[in-house]
Amino acid sequence: MKKPSGFLLTVVILAAAWSIYSRYWTHAPPHPPDLSAPQSEHAPPHQPGVSAPEPEPLESQPDPSDSERAPFRCDGRTYCSQMTSCAEAKYFLAHCPNVKMDGDHDGVPCERQWCPGG
Repeated sequence: MKKPSGFLLTVVILAAAWSIYSRYWTHAPPHPPDLSAPQSEHAPPHQPGVSAPEPEPLESQPDPSDSERAPFRCDGRTYCSQMTSCAEAKYFLAHCPNVKMDGDHDGVPCERQWCPGG
């Protein structure tokens, strides 16, 4: 009887590769809903000559100018293989939680891939 060892070995290797790929490659979260769209279809109609009071700014709302100035955003990526530049890796190391890009804890991320000189 012929042993199917070649086929079985191929299946095992493919399964291991898929497991590693799916563990270390996270996809960006879906885009947030469009906030410029009307919030509710049941909003009261606008009456001419009557101005609505200006809403008071909430302290918990982030300053939109901060998010516009930041070239990157934390989106769940944690590994050097998921970065596209040294600047992006440095941003993630400084601003995002649970990143795994500074193995020797010297403050320089992705020294082998993106930031070899620091």
